[in-house]
Amino acid sequence: MTDRYRLLIACPDTPGIIASVSDALWKEGANITSFDQYSEGLENGMFYMRAEFDAAPGTDEPLTSRLQVMAEAYRMQWTLALAGRPQRLAVFVSREDHCLNELLWQTQRGDIAAHIALIISNHADLQPLAERFNIPYYHIPVTQTTKAHSEAEARRLIESHDAQTIVLARYMQILSEDFVSAYPERIINIHHSFLPAFVGPKPYHQAYARGVKLIGATAHYVTKDLDAGPIIEQDVHRVDHRHQLEDLKRLGRQVERMVLARAVSWHVSDRVLVSGNRTVVFPF
Repeated sequence: MTDRYRLLIACPDTPGIIASVSDALWKEGANITSFDQYSEGLENGMFYMRAEFDAAPGTDEPLTSRLQVMAEAYRMQWTLALAGRPQRLAVFVSREDHCLNELLWQTQRGDIAAHIALIISNHADLQPLAERFNIPYYHIPVTQTTKAHSEAEARRLIESHDAQTIVLARYMQILSEDFVSAYPERIINIHHSFLPAFVGPKPYHQAYARGVKLIGATAHYVTKDLDAGPIIEQDVHRVDHRHQLEDLKRLGRQVERMVLARAVSWHVSDRVLVSGNRTVVFPF
């Protein structure tokens, strides 16, 4: 009997890292099944690595001891996770259903290795959709005067449902800095433009007024700075002068749903490493 583990590493690039990690895994009887790495170069660059391996249950404890020693030697940041333990998601929505539908469909099929534990919304519109999938749905209205209370209630629900990752699937509210700081690199947002273009509200209106020839969508981690967090995934769709504002919205929804789904899938599969305000993504 073996378990599948995932190991992520980020540290200053220096010779011998791969050899040291491989030796540590070998000494614990691990069989590496997938390995990827990226080096920015030895001149003040960073080294990033992702490995999947099979090992006996409980291997994480002795391996953690080895990695802690290596972390001191290489100034290494690392995470070790069990691959067979699907993450639990808290999905935040407003009235648009296209991104939520994609997440529901892909998690149900197993294309995204996660479980939607709960849905939170500032509107009641999408409750029937959640009920069809037997997922708890919580309507928490948000106003300027109730925002702090609403976020406190949302945090209570997230913790009570043991959700590890928060997905903003077209949730049309700006989260407070206190809320965001409680979940670093655990909140994924879909913004309906090709960032850094058209930050903020009504990006399709901005794009239409500018006469763009490409519209896009961006999935990124949420930080205290609006629409400025590390980008996980982006995509675009070509348009021209014949497309009206509603056409941009319609075409954009197709891009949004797939960009968000890919970003969530990569995140829950431990394929994303954050480096400052950039990411290194090891896709499938």
